[in-house]
Amino acid sequence: MCGRYALHSLPEVIALQFGLAAAPQLEARYNIAPTQIAPVVRLGAGEVRELAQLRWGLIPSWSKDPAIGARLINARAESVAEKPAFRNAFCHHRCLVPADGYYEWKQEGGRKQPYLLHPEKGGLFAMAGLWEQWRTLEGETTETFAILTTDAVGAARRIHDRMPVILAPGDYEPWLAGSDPDKLLRANPEVKFASTRVSTRVNTPRFDDPRCIEPDPEG
Repeated sequence: MCGRYALHSLPEVIALQFGLAAAPQLEARYNIAPTQIAPVVRLGAGEVRELAQLRWGLIPSWSKDPAIGARLINARAESVAEKPAFRNAFCHHRCLVPADGYYEWKQEGGRKQPYLLHPEKGGLFAMAGLWEQWRTLEGETTETFAILTTDAVGAARRIHDRMPVILAPGDYEPWLAGSDPDKLLRANPEVKFASTRVSTRVNTPRFDDPRCIEPDPEG
């Protein structure tokens, strides 16, 4: 699964990698948590890529209770096309979720130890996402997103049995355009991940600073 992640690349780098017309105004984030607002890249007017700030935790358009979003932060790639909560978004509302790393927890010595999973060579990557728009009875709208997950491989598998679906840059356009996802919804062999043991500071969402990604001195 993916329950926390970080995005701290420079806005100019994000714009270049994701084909945005201009560098977005973003602050570095080191501990993005469910129900928080975070940036995604999607197709906007004229099929042009845009960066939008959405709430993490997908609320299906038909839901009567927005609290469901806190439970729908991830969508399993194997069943996303059939699940009522995600089916519409999978067909019509796909997005890219930029990240520099994501966190996972492993049971060690009677406690859950956090690890940062990140590309071996560092740098920005994209997680496959879905977004949805939910309206209240009064007509107010909330836009939300979820991250797709698949079976973990490599370094990620040593920490947890699931990992986000990582898309290579060449797959951004097919994913956003709604192309056949069979080859897109699997672990990407082009991106090699490494794991770094980090401080339990990341366990608390209010901590969102560079210390969250620093190696644990006790590791």
